[in-house]
Amino acid sequence: MSTEAPMVYTAEYIQSIVSKQRQFFRTGKTLNVEWRINSLKTLKRMMVDNEALFLEALQKDLGRSKVEAYLCDIGPIITEINETIRGLRRWARPERHFSGIMCFPSVTTMVYKMPYGVSLIISPFNFPLLLAVGVLAACISGGNTAVIKTSSKTVACTEVLKKCISEYFPEEYITVIDGGHDVADLCLAERFDKIFYTGSPNVAKHVMAEAARHLTPLALELGGETGNWCVVRKDANLKDAARKIAFFKLCNAGQICININQIAVAQEVADEFLNELKAEFTRQIGEHPEENAEYPHLVSTSAYDNSAQTAEQYRSRILFGGNGNRDTLRYAPTIIYPVNADEEIVRKELFSPLLPIVPYKDDEIDEILDIIEKREHPLAMYVFTKDTKWANKVMQTLQYGGGCINEVCIHMMVKGVPFNGTGHSGMGAYHGEWGFREFTHPQTVLTGKTFWNLPLREHPYTGKVEKMKMQLLKWFER
Repeated sequence: MSTEAPMVYTAEYIQSIVSKQRQFFRTGKTLNVEWRINSLKTLKRMMVDNEALFLEALQKDLGRSKVEAYLCDIGPIITEINETIRGLRRWARPERHFSGIMCFPSVTTMVYKMPYGVSLIISPFNFPLLLAVGVLAACISGGNTAVIKTSSKTVACTEVLKKCISEYFPEEYITVIDGGHDVADLCLAERFDKIFYTGSPNVAKHVMAEAARHLTPLALELGGETGNWCVVRKDANLKDAARKIAFFKLCNAGQICININQIAVAQEVADEFLNELKAEFTRQIGEHPEENAEYPHLVSTSAYDNSAQTAEQYRSRILFGGNGNRDTLRYAPTIIYPVNADEEIVRKELFSPLLPIVPYKDDEIDEILDIIEKREHPLAMYVFTKDTKWANKVMQTLQYGGGCINEVCIHMMVKGVPFNGTGHSGMGAYHGEWGFREFTHPQTVLTGKTFWNLPLREHPYTGKVEKMKMQLLKWFER
């Protein structure tokens, strides 16, 4: 890695970058769809050419194995870029609409999908490439320029991303900026045309307040203040549920915005489910996950200490895990049972390998759903049951970002569908065409005629013409 002194960012420097990008945007180059497609192809080439560097950086920052790093960061980016390249010409095509009788003699109205301009992308540490470059692909597809503010916690990924972006793109088009919250505030002090923030609800409130000063439109992708629920009914395939839940909780050591925060499991099958879950953790990662180099680590000592301290509060109820290695920052997946639905550990997003289990009577499932509904909207929701009719009703009733029935997390890998949150889990949506929509705004343009214009809309509105105009207006509006 580089031994150069870190860049010191100033308000003047950030301002100059934004100014350069605004000048570049005003040249009109990014309006050309073919130019955008070529830029996306360049972005894909950057990811492919530098795969080894990105894999190494992900291992250094988060302890990810090559397979998990490719599965969670690099592969999805390439898939996203491919989908965007294939669909962009169609998505960007102006829409032609019939103007309607009320607009006669005009017959044609067009809707143009216009870029916002200079965008700010603030990405988090947990997926330092996917949530920077993946969002960038949507930004490029919409015809915008981008300033990417990466997380200060993932130093290696930021360094590689800065190096690659600067080699493949001019800074007046795309620039990567690192640093802490102070640098983020320098960015937020500038007037951007679009802001895309991924992170926590608390920081999002600050981002939203800063954006409001300039009336800048923004998208927020958040984890949800009270975490994502998983419900396991007594009729569920417990072995299958445990296998999938264990895989997901091991992924990135639980540091995933759509990960399961807590599980509500029917009392009638709780013991059996817990045995299956412990067996799956052991099968997939071994009896001592904290010593397994394949298991990702927490991002920092503070994240590790927070997990360890929280686990210690529930030491008497830990059924699996509850131990780690502070030197390597690996903390074992930790099952905590039983936990009441009102306890603090299930009233906040954990973002860690801790997994509290809340038992309930299966015939009192509506009480659990009522608790979920009354809390802040989660980013994800998961249910395991053989009763798909009930599951479909639940998934169409509760409010959350997205989710799965008898599965975990892979809803976000489906092409053509949005990834988004609601309320405390975010606003806006992206992936594929939804990302293109997020980074463009529709402009409606009617083309008028210079002949056959009717005097219906013009004064006078009283006298002999009043009755006739009222009749025509009501007839047109039927």
